[in-house]
Amino acid sequence: MSTLAATSVRSSGMTKDERFVILASSLGTVFEWYDFYLYGSLAAIIGAQFFSAYPPATRDIFALLAFAAGFLVRPFGAIVFGRVGDIVGRKYTFLVTILIMGLSTFIVGLLPNAATIGIAAPIILISLRLLQGLALGGEYGGAATYVAEHAPPGKRGYYTSFIQTTATLGLFLSLLVILATRTILGEAEFAKWGWRIPFLVSIALLGVSVWIRMRLNESPVFQKMKDEGKSSKAPLTEAFGNWGNAKIVLIALLGAVMGQGVVWYTGQFYALFFLQSILKVDGYTSNLLIAWSLLLGTGFFIVFGWLSDKIGRKPIILTGCLIAALSFFPIFRAITTYANPALEKAIETVKVQVVADPAGCGDLFNPVGTRVFTAPCDTARAFLSQSSIKYSTVKAPAGSGVKVMVNDKEIPYTDAKTSNPAVLAAAQEAGYPKAGNAEVVKMSNPFDIFKPATAAVIGLLFILVLFVTMVYGPIAAMLVELFPTKIRYTSMSLPYHIGNGWFGGLLPATAFAIVASTGDIYAGLWYPIVFASITVVVGLIFLPETKNVDISRT
Repeated sequence: MSTLAATSVRSSGMTKDERFVILASSLGTVFEWYDFYLYGSLAAIIGAQFFSAYPPATRDIFALLAFAAGFLVRPFGAIVFGRVGDIVGRKYTFLVTILIMGLSTFIVGLLPNAATIGIAAPIILISLRLLQGLALGGEYGGAATYVAEHAPPGKRGYYTSFIQTTATLGLFLSLLVILATRTILGEAEFAKWGWRIPFLVSIALLGVSVWIRMRLNESPVFQKMKDEGKSSKAPLTEAFGNWGNAKIVLIALLGAVMGQGVVWYTGQFYALFFLQSILKVDGYTSNLLIAWSLLLGTGFFIVFGWLSDKIGRKPIILTGCLIAALSFFPIFRAITTYANPALEKAIETVKVQVVADPAGCGDLFNPVGTRVFTAPCDTARAFLSQSSIKYSTVKAPAGSGVKVMVNDKEIPYTDAKTSNPAVLAAAQEAGYPKAGNAEVVKMSNPFDIFKPATAAVIGLLFILVLFVTMVYGPIAAMLVELFPTKIRYTSMSLPYHIGNGWFGGLLPATAFAIVASTGDIYAGLWYPIVFASITVVVGLIFLPETKNVDISRT
């Protein structure tokens, strides 16, 4: 394939070589995200397979912690592979990252469970998760940089927007493969051994990705810089040890990527969690609702990437953050209205109180799920939160015991760590629905979308995805344009993966911890609203517009 001139200006559409560059970069990244999301989608089954020596609640915690580990190491992967990409080259680096990612995923599909090899199983599993996170930390920066450095001036937003579709497409592909395998095998066989199939399928996807990427040439901008002897010998020092560049890294994080990360994870991941864990919509229906919203919304990544070439990256990203922050509460309340109207009515009409001595009540904030609550006040509130029952805490005289009041009627409280049938029965008698009652949106097949409530929920989820496309579509072009060629890979990767891996990746668990602490099913939305709002303020003041910069500068 011929090397493309980075400075060529054309009025026509993409050339064959440009289309191949975008396809190769995007396809490989789709497969990487597919690999990464498989674990999150199957965390409960994986917990049972690899942490079976522990009680069910503990194994679920360990499974989620192993998933979170993949997010936490992403910035370190950005540093390691960003440095390699700025010294050795873009093509070589993101070829290595996809090999690590794909092989780690394939090995999970072959890995014996804890019943077979004991403690070695979870240790190997967590090691593979860490490798996946490290590889993903290096993948995105390489793909985005590679495409941007091939794009003609005035079209970088449009060209890189195809990379921005990959995370959503990867999630969508993982959901499709899981749903298909579950449907064919049935739940019992899927939980027993069929869960391995989506992981094993990744070897075929890896083979296609490597074959395509082997045919790529190095980025013309990077190759020109390297031929002229202008490449960086110490990209980490130049990127983060120099205040002039480190300041831009901080502005990129706080004034763009942090808000983009929380809006993205709210629209795609917390929305799924909200449907399943709070509104008690069954898993099959929840996944289909999210899949339909992604299918309808994914094309807008390209729309907003293209639009950012016309009016700028900054106004689209900050507008998306602002609109999302202002509308999350009404949108999620509307989702409750259509998905579980009985729950909405109960929240409004049933008064549930935990009456206790404040000295016996602790803090329920537990984002990583490792804390064990023993005080009766805490176990009562935790139980109510897990049952999606809104409660308030009322001060009782010092030394008094714990009482649960439902519509001012005292319910005998048993200090149970996992369930309290009397309290649950009283709440349901007062109007709270039983789990799994969300029949108004229940889908029996992927095309069962024409019930008014189901269509309404898909429409609301589509709006959330639209916010995601606004903030995420132009972000790759902006990050590439903020930094010089010789330290671009390193500089852009770190704020991206802190913003998305930490602020975004930890959002679902943290938001639910806020719900548990307050007794309000909507309180977790304050997490994305606050960080998106900070991004709007910082971005308006400090973030420069980048759409017309010369990215060939060294």
